[in-house]
Amino acid sequence: MMTQMVLRRIWIGIATLFVVSVIVFIMTSILPGDVAQIVLGQSATPETLAALRKELGLDQPGYIRYFLWLGDMFTGDLGTSKAGGAAISDLIGGRLGNTMMMAGLVALISIPISIFLGLWAAMHPGTWLDRIVTFGTLATISVPEFFIATLMVLLFAVNLHWLPSTAMLRDEMTFLELMRGLAMPIITLVIVVSAQMIRMTRAGILNVMSSPYIEMAILKGVPRGRIILRHAFLNAIGPIINVIALNLAYLVSGVVIVETIFAYPGLAKLMIDGVQTRDLPLVQACAMIFCGTYVLLILVADIGSIVSNPRLRHPK
Repeated sequence: MMTQMVLRRIWIGIATLFVVSVIVFIMTSILPGDVAQIVLGQSATPETLAALRKELGLDQPGYIRYFLWLGDMFTGDLGTSKAGGAAISDLIGGRLGNTMMMAGLVALISIPISIFLGLWAAMHPGTWLDRIVTFGTLATISVPEFFIATLMVLLFAVNLHWLPSTAMLRDEMTFLELMRGLAMPIITLVIVVSAQMIRMTRAGILNVMSSPYIEMAILKGVPRGRIILRHAFLNAIGPIINVIALNLAYLVSGVVIVETIFAYPGLAKLMIDGVQTRDLPLVQACAMIFCGTYVLLILVADIGSIVSNPRLRHPK
């Protein structure tokens, strides 16, 4: 039964990717601007524009271009940049590595901190410690990330001169120079993603604490910390896994504003550059990587929820 549930979710993920691919292709195709006109510039003539459109395949009907593009995606061929002529896989390779590096560092810091603070607040509900955590996370969620990033630049780069205002990466950088350059975007993203995970961890634990078996353990005199760590946390792990997966997906695909503010050479900024130059294959490839990441992480979260919940593993 559990295998069937997992296979069903895999098929749903594949169907979701197919629908998303159609939406991505249509939305990028209706972007204003002409790639051929942008490439040729002011020297373009009707004859050269027509020849370049034919060379780029833009003269074919939309459905033919879609299926050709989808077939190339299945074979791993991301195509060629319409603006620069370089292979898209080469353009994405380094940028994807930068994005994954920053996402990994943020996850490595934010997940333990979020779980610890969420458990800590759940162990002391109604105390001033819990109120501080609750108010702080709510205030952080309410503030847009660009405002947090701007404050970071104003405080640490402009006033204190502790950290650089941009996250420029060079091959010859030492580890300490790399960490110093990445400090502000990492701190900004840790603040942004940790708040939701802390609140979900606290809410999940407190929801389980109202269960009858938890009340029985309390009546038996079991310490609250032991109840939370050995019983409540394991039964609340499903929603916590889901919110962690959503925030990890955000770290890969939703950091456009942070990458732009700190001039970080990541995949999201590459996609913005592709939109500005009307480089449709590049935008489509980046969008599919983002969507594939979302679907994969949500699938992992669903499987984790099934495995961690006995009622889902053994449904009646």
